[in-house]
Amino acid sequence: MKFRTEVDIKESAKKIEIEDKIFSIGSCFASEMSDLLHQGQLQTVNNPFGTLFNPFSINNAIQRLHDSHFYEEEDLITFNDEFISLDHHTKFDTRYIHQTLDKINGHLEEGNLFLQDTNWVIITYGTSFIYEFQPKNKLVANCHKIPQKFFNKRLLTHQEITDSIYQTIFSLKDICKENVQILFTVSPVRHTKDGMMENQLSKSKLISAVHEAISGIENCHYLPVYEILMDDLRDYRFYKEDMIHPNSQAVQYIFDKFGAAYFAEDTKEFIKENFKIHKALQHRTADEKDPKYVDFREKLKQRIEAQQKKVKHKIFQ
Repeated sequence: MKFRTEVDIKESAKKIEIEDKIFSIGSCFASEMSDLLHQGQLQTVNNPFGTLFNPFSINNAIQRLHDSHFYEEEDLITFNDEFISLDHHTKFDTRYIHQTLDKINGHLEEGNLFLQDTNWVIITYGTSFIYEFQPKNKLVANCHKIPQKFFNKRLLTHQEITDSIYQTIFSLKDICKENVQILFTVSPVRHTKDGMMENQLSKSKLISAVHEAISGIENCHYLPVYEILMDDLRDYRFYKEDMIHPNSQAVQYIFDKFGAAYFAEDTKEFIKENFKIHKALQHRTADEKDPKYVDFREKLKQRIEAQQKKVKHKIFQ
């Protein structure tokens, strides 16, 4: 008898090789998946604009990266004595305008260069809701804790979402390597502050728009990440204490499902060993001169060297 409805990811004909570059952008779930790819010592760049949630803002970021369109002073606003870009996450906010611009443009340049050599792009949408900053009539990626009275909140229309997805695909196909594979996902993190019914509406609009937009477009795929957590892992033991975000066990389960479908066999073995090395590197001792610990570190160094021989890029830096 079966006691759960398991959701599988369709096996990909194209596989992720150990030297492939993977660019990811979108919600905080995208960052969690990217962290595991990085832990497995694959080449990754994640969210050069910081965490983004809606398709409009993600497309805006991709356009700026594609064009290498740097930000200037007039693109920023000030709030609470900090210089802010409404296209970016709060981690870019600083008290000095040139520091903010240096952080923003440094990540933009890094993202642009990485995209030009990217084999895989993972895009994770979180919500269909968007905020408009009234003083500038500008749709924003993040409200930076500016009072709500300065914003209008609304749902993106189906046409706005699909247009954003189309534009994102075409920009990526133009800047990335030939035959770049673009993987779309919808974050399983529920935006409960919008309301439970509103969250369901928001997610359903994203899923519907992605399926419509990528239908018939070569090398574009949908990963059922949202469905895995909602249907396969339908139990609160797979959530963090907030009952909203998936816990590490759930994230690892989804990552393993993704890997089974998309990783080449060499990549699977490479990541598996690197996970073990990463865990071993966390081990600490009170006596670093203990012969047993010295021997442990030496053997660990040899394992890293053996892994390094398999790839050209530097690992465990």
